[in-house]
Amino acid sequence: MGLVLNNARDDASGAGQDTARQTRSIIAAQIVIGALVAAGFGMAHGMAGAQAALYGAFVSVFVATLLRRGINRASQIAGQDPKTAMLTLYVGAVVRFVLVLILFGVGLAGLKLLPLPVIVGFGLAQCAYLIGMRRA
Repeated sequence: MGLVLNNARDDASGAGQDTARQTRSIIAAQIVIGALVAAGFGMAHGMAGAQAALYGAFVSVFVATLLRRGINRASQIAGQDPKTAMLTLYVGAVVRFVLVLILFGVGLAGLKLLPLPVIVGFGLAQCAYLIGMRRA
């Protein structure tokens, strides 16, 4: 009986490691896409365009990292209290949404970054995340 429980625990641990590895590869893809978008805007608009695109991609990567942490936390809580785990996911979604708005405000109004590269950098990094998640 103990052997079965240990194997089940090892399987769950292995699945968690696979998920973490997939998430890291998705975030790496976001960084690569962000760098490519920044290079394109750098050629078109100079350093200001590249910085703005990198900032937009950074926002996307940061939000994806927060999502990963929230899912990990909720999965740990789910075994004890599924309602609390669901609440954790909902609160995390609201926090990420508000954080994106704040970071866009800081980038566009505070840092005076070019709007189009910020939005395109963010959007394409998010597309990389979505495509990566569909494949996972």
